[in-house]
Amino acid sequence: MIRRRTILAASAATLAMPAHVRGQGAVNIRMAHSLSTTEPAHLAALFFAKNVLERSNGRVRIEVFPGEQLGSGKDVNEMIRSGANVMNVTDFGYLADFVPDAGIINGPYLVQRHDQFAKLFASDWYKDLDRRIQQSGFRLIMAGAFFGARHVIADKPVRTPADIAGMTVRVPPNTMWLETFKAMGARPTTVQWSEVYNALSQGVVQAAEAPYGSLWGARLHEVKKVISTTAHFIATTTWPINNGYFNRLPKDVQELLLEEGAKGGEEQTRLTNAMEEDFIARFKGAGATIVTDVDLAAFQRATVPAYSAFPRWTPNLHQTVSRILAS
Repeated sequence: MIRRRTILAASAATLAMPAHVRGQGAVNIRMAHSLSTTEPAHLAALFFAKNVLERSNGRVRIEVFPGEQLGSGKDVNEMIRSGANVMNVTDFGYLADFVPDAGIINGPYLVQRHDQFAKLFASDWYKDLDRRIQQSGFRLIMAGAFFGARHVIADKPVRTPADIAGMTVRVPPNTMWLETFKAMGARPTTVQWSEVYNALSQGVVQAAEAPYGSLWGARLHEVKKVISTTAHFIATTTWPINNGYFNRLPKDVQELLLEEGAKGGEEQTRLTNAMEEDFIARFKGAGATIVTDVDLAAFQRATVPAYSAFPRWTPNLHQTVSRILAS
C-alpha cells in the first residue's frame, strides 16, 4: 500500500508539471531492497524518492521496490554493474565482492557506536576506497547510513560464544558474515532473507541475526522468541548506482541525487535511532525476550580471527582502519 501511494503520487506529480518540463529528458530509476515496508531503510528510501521528485519538478522519478521484488541483493548489484538504471539498498560487505577492502567496514565489533564511523568516512583511506568502488562500476549515491546493531534471535539466550557454539545460524551470502560466525564457533548457513522465516520454522537453521527493524519486519519473533543483543555488527547501508549511467546523467541531476542521497542517509540514521525503543516494546508486547547481559568483550575476542580470513585485502588493512578510528 505504501509503495502504491508513492507510485500514484509520483505519477500525479509528473502529469501536473508543465509539458516543456516533461520533455526535458525524464529520468526513471528503480530502487531495490530486500526489506519490509516497516523498516527505517525503506522509509528513508521513500523520503529520498519524494524529495527527488519534488525538487526536480517531476523530471526524476525513483520507484522503490521492497521485499526482493527485483531479485536478491547480490543479483541487484550484478544488475547495477551490468549498467541497469537501478539503485540498491546494500552494504559494504556485498560491495566487497567487487572491491575486497570494502568488506572491512562490515567487520565485527569494528566500532561500538555508529557515529564512530564518521572519522573513517572522512579519511583519505575512504576517499581512495570510494575511487576504487567507482572504478569497479558503482557510484555511491549514499554511503554509511545507520542500519542498526545486529543481534541474534534463537530459542535460547546467547550470552557468550559458548552459547552459540555449534548452533546453525542463518547468514546472508556474504563472506564477512560467514567468517564472523565461524569465529564464534557457530555453523553459519546462507539463506536468502525472504526465506529466513520458513528456514527457522522448519528447523533448517536454529537462529538468525539482524537489526531490530529487520527482525520485526520479517516477523521472526513468531518462530523464535529470544533476542540476544550481541551487536556483532554496527551495520550501515549504502545506495549504489551504475557509475557509467550516473556519469551520463545531466550534471544537475547528478548533483540532485547526491544531495538528496546524503539527506536520505541522515533520515535513515535518524529513523533507526528513533524507532529502536518502539521495536523493543513491540517485541516484548509480542512475548519475545530481550537478553541484554551479553558478554560483548568475549564475543569481540572470539571474532578477531575473522579479520585474518581475507587474503585479498590490502596488507595490514585492519590495523590501518583501526588506527583511523582511534585517532
